[in-house]
Amino acid sequence: MDLLFSNDRRGDYPQSWYAATASDLGPFAPLKGETRADVCIVGGGYTGLSAALHLAQAGLDVVLLEAHRVGFGASGRNGGQLGSGQRQDQQKLEAMVGQVHAHRLWELGEEAKALVRRLIAEHDIDCHLKPGVAWTASSDSGVRDLHAYADHLATRYGYDRIEVLDREACFALCPSPDYRGGILDWGASHLHPLSLAQGLARAAAAAGVRIHEMSHVNHIAKGDPAVLQTDAGRVTARHVILAANGYLGGLERSVAAKVMPINNFIVATEPLGARADEVLTQDVAVADSRFVVNYFRLSHDRRLLFGGGESYGYRFPRDIRALVSRPMLRVFPHLQDVRLDHAWGGTLAITMKRMPYLARPAPNMLSASGYSGHGVGTAVHAGQLMARAIQGQAEGFNALADVPLPAFPGGPTMRTPLLMLAMSWYALRDRLGL
Repeated sequence: MDLLFSNDRRGDYPQSWYAATASDLGPFAPLKGETRADVCIVGGGYTGLSAALHLAQAGLDVVLLEAHRVGFGASGRNGGQLGSGQRQDQQKLEAMVGQVHAHRLWELGEEAKALVRRLIAEHDIDCHLKPGVAWTASSDSGVRDLHAYADHLATRYGYDRIEVLDREACFALCPSPDYRGGILDWGASHLHPLSLAQGLARAAAAAGVRIHEMSHVNHIAKGDPAVLQTDAGRVTARHVILAANGYLGGLERSVAAKVMPINNFIVATEPLGARADEVLTQDVAVADSRFVVNYFRLSHDRRLLFGGGESYGYRFPRDIRALVSRPMLRVFPHLQDVRLDHAWGGTLAITMKRMPYLARPAPNMLSASGYSGHGVGTAVHAGQLMARAIQGQAEGFNALADVPLPAFPGGPTMRTPLLMLAMSWYALRDRLGL
């Protein structure tokens, strides 16, 4: 079974608040017949669109193939948080790769945020970009850890954009009885993710990229040149970029061994009006420090967008509202009477170490995926890094590709049950406050 077609109607965006409020972007024609290109990109999310835009701006002839619509996958369904650094915190990265490499990874994370902001400004992308992302904790030890991490970033990395929140300040920002304190990163941001993806698509098309939607790549013949086959066409290309993330399927098994798709879910409440202050008193986004993270923010029409709950395998649960309302009401029990107008799921991809997996599956093929919930900045940046690598400037790509990432244990048949067991254990720890 293919995740591309397991939970969604082909060619349609999911019934999300994002799809309901994004600007109308007319469809791009499917690929028909044979064509040639300097670079063929598989996947029309942030990674593929960014790579395509940067390559076209450098003068290369680019074809982008998307099985559904641009921004169809995680790029158009996520929590919209543009976070600092990498998905893995700097202290763990220092232990993983050493101080020098960890500093370079931090710099790359900061470059990613700056790149997204620059692209939004340069291409006039209306995606409601706003500053501020808070991390909250539900235990005193978790609060101490967050405060210590803010101090670590300030002293080791010179990062001074974080405001430390004690219990009183945290409650004044986010009136939830579940949180005891946290940190507020004014260097991070939040935005409308599907509008960002569509804006990148418009920019790429204007730069000359040939975008083909409804063009499912079902086979890649490696070689120089490579040949990519869709249901109705074929592309012969000197270079290939794999940018399908959790939807890559069996197109490249070396990537699939280290990158695992999982599903995550979001609800959007009815407009809250004045009651929005019962959720957040400032227009910032929030993610908590649970292993299975809850994340939320207010939309520009004053709804609560709340993400929580994960599932594994191909099918989404039948009742997404019920799944997400449980953690939502734990955080905001006073919203019991609020109607949930939208509920949707999406497939992202994780790695064992929660760092992106950048690789060269073939001499003329690059791949980036496994953003592990930190993809708004990292995916856009990965696209730029792959574009640079094709042009012979591979330092940034190599810095991420050199992070050691093990394969998931158990192979394709056992990795999902093993992950489910591990995640169930961590979810139990979260519920017990351990």
